[in-house]
Amino acid sequence: MRVLQASSELHPFSKTGGLADMAGALAKYLAADGHEVTVITPLYGNMRDRFPEIDATDISFALPLGELVVTAKLWQLSPAKRLTIYFVDQPEFYQRAALYGDKAGDYTDNAERFVFFSKCVVELARHLPLPTEIIHAHDWQAGLVPLFVQHARQAGDWLKAPRTCLTIHNLAYQGVFPSWKFPLTNLPASYFTPAGVEFFGWMNCLKAGLVYADMLTTVSPRYAREITTEEFGCALDGVLRERQHDLTGVLNGVDYEEWNTTHNPFLPQPYSQESLEGKATAKAALQQEFGLPQSANVPLFGVVSRLADQKGVDILTGALEEMLGADIQFVLLGSGQAEFERAVRGLAVRHPTKASVKIGYDHALSHRIEAGVDFFLMPSHFEPCGLNQMYSLRYGSVPVVRATGGLDDSIVDVTEDVESANGIKFYEYSSRALAKAIRKAIVLFGAKELFERYRLNGMASDFSWKRTTTAYEEIYKRALAK
Repeated sequence: MRVLQASSELHPFSKTGGLADMAGALAKYLAADGHEVTVITPLYGNMRDRFPEIDATDISFALPLGELVVTAKLWQLSPAKRLTIYFVDQPEFYQRAALYGDKAGDYTDNAERFVFFSKCVVELARHLPLPTEIIHAHDWQAGLVPLFVQHARQAGDWLKAPRTCLTIHNLAYQGVFPSWKFPLTNLPASYFTPAGVEFFGWMNCLKAGLVYADMLTTVSPRYAREITTEEFGCALDGVLRERQHDLTGVLNGVDYEEWNTTHNPFLPQPYSQESLEGKATAKAALQQEFGLPQSANVPLFGVVSRLADQKGVDILTGALEEMLGADIQFVLLGSGQAEFERAVRGLAVRHPTKASVKIGYDHALSHRIEAGVDFFLMPSHFEPCGLNQMYSLRYGSVPVVRATGGLDDSIVDVTEDVESANGIKFYEYSSRALAKAIRKAIVLFGAKELFERYRLNGMASDFSWKRTTTAYEEIYKRALAK
């Protein structure tokens, strides 16, 4: 198949979360499976300086954006056989310090930035040498793509228009803008209705994708069920129930070529199921890096996360206020809402020999945390898929998770299967429930043989992309059959 993926972020070029990892890995493994894969993504910030191998093309666009005409050039990179990445070079929109916003909030022109990006996706699809069969759009930033394709098909000027698939990575982020932004699409007003992109008087880019894409996916089976409920549907549950027969939950995969413990330049020493000595070395090095006392006998808990409501930071800080009185250590890498950054910094100030935090994003350090901790905490209020718990399993770090979304799909608690248990689950969203789970982890840490079995079970878990790629191939076939 000839597949065009549209993603607003793409590892290793740009990233704020799991979307970048998933889009990059899916493209890589689809190409390895024999498909012709093209990816289109914005050319952000200093990307060309960091990746000088990106080359200019002679492709340029001049596209209407409301009453204006906006121009862009395309750059490209071919990192693997059958895989080409195009970067949309529009400096006014994308040459910024961050992808979507800064400490003051979202960029005020995000509607312009991503309506234009969606138009670039469709324009590229129309002009590639070989016809695109499937456009796979990711999240609200490319949510208008299925609508643009559908409109072109119905208008009769793109008779062999590709089929479309939209993946929901996080339903809470929808790209909602005032109604007066809709003319940026240059589409007829007939699409701005409750049956289309209108959402309580606003324009909703994600809703456009939910309504007009041929197939819908999300990033775990449980999340696919959750988002059709009022509790997790973010006011779009009705739309999703109507499209339920076209909605599939596919658990994300892990790129084990990168996330591994045996050939990893970010780790101080390799280790494996057969030899865990390097795991102890990683723990001692991490304690030193975070300025904590080096001790193999103290359980070390870790977090790598955006500091946002979704990630359970409120119950995390509440539980740690209680549990840091015990003989444990805690490290955190992340950034996000100012109040949460202050809260985790406060923990480190009050418990300087037990807790240490680094505010920011550091890809190499995230590998070292995954390897160095004994337990990885993910107390999410909701979690469409989550990848860090899967990374933790491969790194021999036991996940402690709230049983929601992909966390529930990927972690096995002892209450579910004694022999294959690889993590600890809790259910109630509260600091009390998380603290109880941390106490279970402390007890597990003291039971050395059982603790090692959890670790080995986790390291044996297989979330490779072969399974995920096969599932998407079947979804594409369903789209093409429509």
